Amino acid sequence: MASSVAIRRQVWIAKTNFTDSLKATFHLWSVTPMGSAQLQALDRLEWCANRNRRNGYLLQFLRMTKQYLPHLARLCLISTFLEDGIRMWFQWNEQKDYIEATWGCGYFLATCFVLLNLTGQLGGCVLILSRNFVQYACFGLFGVIALQTVAYSILWDIKFLMRNLALGGGLLLLLAESRSEGKSMFAGVPSMGESSPKQYMQLGGRVLLVLMFMTLLHFDPSFFSILQNMVGTALIILVAIGFKTKLAALTLVIWLLAINVYFNAFWTVPAYKPMHDFLKYDFFQTTSVIGGLLLVVALGPGGVSMDEKKKEW
Repeated sequence: MASSVAIRRQVWIAKTNFTDSLKATFHLWSVTPMGSAQLQALDRLEWCANRNRRNGYLLQFLRMTKQYLPHLARLCLISTFLEDGIRMWFQWNEQKDYIEATWGCGYFLATCFVLLNLTGQLGGCVLILSRNFVQYACFGLFGVIALQTVAYSILWDIKFLMRNLALGGGLLLLLAESRSEGKSMFAGVPSMGESSPKQYMQLGGRVLLVLMFMTLLHFDPSFFSILQNMVGTALIILVAIGFKTKLAALTLVIWLLAINVYFNAFWTVPAYKPMHDFLKYDFFQTTSVIGGLLLVVALGPGGVSMDEKKKEW
């Protein structure tokens, strides 16, 4: 019984500090006979120490980037709207002629469409970066996504539709981030807690973000493609259900950043070629999804997640 109590005490020490866990391990090795229970305790000590060390690296990174990560996330998130708004300005006539020819809506309505996209996107980006009327800016950008989905017939292209939905997931996370914490409609009335809209926005944003990665899956028989699909699928499931969310989201950021720079290098293609605009569009859309994932890393998964539920177990 005394040996069992000593083992449990050493396990507790290992959970609190990595250095103490090593001391506890050597102490057990020297004073306790190596039975099966002691070996299991040593294995648990080693597992706890390794887990604490990995979590320590992540926490150290989050502490170092705490002040800058949300700003970087917002900048990445609005990058595709900023690029598209600037493109609307420089390609005003081309965009207007395309809408007029495609929909037969006439000069006036085509001009209104381009003007609405230009002002809606650039205005929304300015408001988000300046942290003024962020919720209204998010709703405006939601409207731009819906308008472009219909105008450019994205509804019938599954890949582009999933990417637009992923972009909407990033905006949903930004909308959740902009909501004030702990405010109630009436003074003295407690907040809704786990059923608050903010937490469900975070859940919806996480689920929609993973749609971007579903468009990156390659069904090739090669070993690298199979490995990439397996690892990518595991990570997006972790983000969606909110388990080890920050670590999984940070890993996806690194993976997606590498894929984006390698496959969507629009700067290597001459500007007069159609492929330049296609790669540029993909690059900035992917950058916006990276911004959404960085928001997950900075703010966490929210209340509707396994990480949050583990605190109650």
